[in-house]
Amino acid sequence: MAHFVIMGVGRVGVMVAHTLEDSGHTVAVIDQDDRAFRRLRKSFEGKKVTGLGFDREVLRRAGIEEAYAFAAVSSGDNSNIIAARVARETFKVRHVVARIYDPSRAEFYQRLGIPTVAAVRWSADQALRRILPEQSITADFREASGRLQLGELSLDDSWSGLHLEAIEEAAGVRVAFVTRFGEGVLPGPDTSYQQGDVVHAMMRTGEVEAISRILSRPPDPDVLDFANSLRRDAEDASGADRTTYPGGN
Repeated sequence: MAHFVIMGVGRVGVMVAHTLEDSGHTVAVIDQDDRAFRRLRKSFEGKKVTGLGFDREVLRRAGIEEAYAFAAVSSGDNSNIIAARVARETFKVRHVVARIYDPSRAEFYQRLGIPTVAAVRWSADQALRRILPEQSITADFREASGRLQLGELSLDDSWSGLHLEAIEEAAGVRVAFVTRFGEGVLPGPDTSYQQGDVVHAMMRTGEVEAISRILSRPPDPDVLDFANSLRRDAEDASGADRTTYPGGN
């Protein structure tokens, strides 16, 4: 199972830590006030580290070098974003999320490549969606028969730059909209996936696990070839110079 590091042992941090531990993962929690650890249940077996969550030594004590993901969910926006950047840029943790209280700053944070969640009732659920390892996609909506659902896609970073149509072709989904810099965007004919985007797509309920597996790995050569054909078609239409995706023909 994976190891997770959680900064901030408030209501959201406790919910995230307990949920991860219940799923069989190892968890370390960080808080600068050791009294915060009293909020954890008595049976919590994870590591408790007192200190600042953006301090490198504190993070090492929490096992950040082996962490699958890091969640910064303390009460301070600045502390959360700094800690998230240290986790990603210094320790190369691929799955990082930061909780924010000021939604107007979301665009700035997203430009740094840090997924964010707003401080609302569902922030614990949203944080878990962005850091849990490959698993079934949680449905935001199911149509009446239960055969189709709308859910958020979790894509490997290597899909960045590929046209949304290539993602649809690879996974057998239909992209409904993209959340970019905190705002919903309807995909157009030239819309590509950017790192930090949240992609919402309709998919067959019975294919959710297969879709998760496909998108959690880098795109295969056939997908890159298809993406390059889309790029060439667009360039032919616009008269632009042709370029290709790495790995494509």
